[in-house]
Amino acid sequence: MSTVRLLGAAQVFVFVASMLSERLLVSAVGSGTISDKLVNISNNLTQVRISNLIALVNSLAIVVLAVLFYVVFNKQYKIIALVALGWFVAEAITLAVSKIGTFALIPLSQEFVEAGAPEPSYFQTLGDFLYHGVDRQGYDIHMLFTCLSLLLWNFLLYISRYIPRAISVWGLVAICLLLVTVLLVLYDPDFRDSPAMMLAIPYAPY
Repeated sequence: MSTVRLLGAAQVFVFVASMLSERLLVSAVGSGTISDKLVNISNNLTQVRISNLIALVNSLAIVVLAVLFYVVFNKQYKIIALVALGWFVAEAITLAVSKIGTFALIPLSQEFVEAGAPEPSYFQTLGDFLYHGVDRQGYDIHMLFTCLSLLLWNFLLYISRYIPRAISVWGLVAICLLLVTVLLVLYDPDFRDSPAMMLAIPYAPY
């Protein structure tokens, strides 16, 4: 039972670290054109670096979470636990890879500002690729693996009765709603700013 509690604590850590890293990055990058974002990044380098560091630590925490999940459930539900392990590891890898884009934006933003913020130039093209193509798309794919792994986790929590079934059902419903928002954003990134994102709200209190 102590391992199950440790598993729950690891999930809370991953959730908090993910939210913190994401909020710090979004706040540092701001809105507007890619030129505006490059200037904002240059002005908030420390915040971006902290966000990246938290995300990389979180990637390691996700691997720990995956191992704990497998330890708890592999004896009774070996195949499902193995699939979930793979999805958790894929989640950690895609999150870490997405941060390559953010790390690369740091020197790019500095060079952009030093060059006098020229427009148009290759800075905007490369910046758009690194931020929207690598960081944001990578983060969205990581969220897809998050939903898939958490669906299996909550299914096993439901049938194992490690926690009250009502909570497991809440989790399954909340994660299904979160999955809908992730799929919408993967289909069209513009959905990220649409009212459809409110479907993800039930997951946070869960």
